[in-house]
Amino acid sequence: MKAAVIWEAGQPMTIEDVQIGKPGRREVLVRTAFAGVCHSDLHFADGTYPYPTPFVPGHESAGIVEAVGEDVTYVKKGDHVVTCLSVFCGSCPQCVTGHPNICESVDVKLPAGKAQRLWLNGKLMHQFSNLSSFGEMMLVHEHAIVKINPDIPLDRASLVGCGVLTGVGAVVHAAKVKPGSTVVIIGCGGVGLSVVSGARLAGAGRIIAVDMLDGKLELARKLGATDTINASTTDPVAAVIDMTDGGVPYSFEALGLKKTAEQAFAMLRQGGVATILGMFKPGMKLELEGSWFIRDRKIQGSSMGSNQFRVDIPNILQYYMQGRLELDHLISDKIRLSDINAAFDNLRTGAPVRQVIDMAA
Repeated sequence: MKAAVIWEAGQPMTIEDVQIGKPGRREVLVRTAFAGVCHSDLHFADGTYPYPTPFVPGHESAGIVEAVGEDVTYVKKGDHVVTCLSVFCGSCPQCVTGHPNICESVDVKLPAGKAQRLWLNGKLMHQFSNLSSFGEMMLVHEHAIVKINPDIPLDRASLVGCGVLTGVGAVVHAAKVKPGSTVVIIGCGGVGLSVVSGARLAGAGRIIAVDMLDGKLELARKLGATDTINASTTDPVAAVIDMTDGGVPYSFEALGLKKTAEQAFAMLRQGGVATILGMFKPGMKLELEGSWFIRDRKIQGSSMGSNQFRVDIPNILQYYMQGRLELDHLISDKIRLSDINAAFDNLRTGAPVRQVIDMAA
């Protein structure tokens, strides 16, 4: 199969003929239809988060089941599926207490280098996030996929496997936004815009979007933001405090920057909670006003939207089919696999929302 390969951090990818194994016990072979190019992939490609090389990147995708291994009963050949990197075991302490997104098993959530699924010229290729979506096929554990309605367009469905799930899930599961409340989102990329959509679904009365690009702020309004702030010309903390007469009960940071994370905390009113979704550089520290914690202000993280993806992904896609949640606007461009290096260059500019690889193109 054709797949994009990262040989060295910071260097261009190459497209190679990679060999993929046959499904083993509880494994599923999926023909990739579409794969989103997520900013998280860039962190690993550039070496911000070290990962063993060579590896096939990609973690946000949808496709069609090609074959199943022994003991797989959940899906069959021809089923349409969305992948999710938060593969779960179902029996560890995290899974059985309702937190499958942070499953602790090393039997299904294989650490880097342990998966024996991809090879090039007889040498092992590392699988990324138990998926490696930037290839024409994926060999995954059955608990890394969710079956979806075949009427749902697979390009839209692919977005839900990471960015949309992270944003919507953070609103519903992590922050538990209450109807009628005010929400601020800092960063209007794929994840941030999905927070906007999630806040709208949750019934937030006011949704304030913050970004430095007018185009993304305009898109945020289309998806449900009631107010926008361009942080390139306005102090967002002062603006939010002024607009809301003292701060907000919920803020979300979707960039992974020290400055914006601290701003998310500084925007809170008493009793408020800031939820951090962005990926920070390893070792980065935040500086917060300690006295603010006395008045019940909180800051928290959320991994993949604290999701329960076998339930959440079908629900989100149902909302899309019902017209209650927008996905069409999130796709900035459809590209070929051979365009992957140009797509990563685009990511570095901060301009695109989601570029999606069409494996059939």
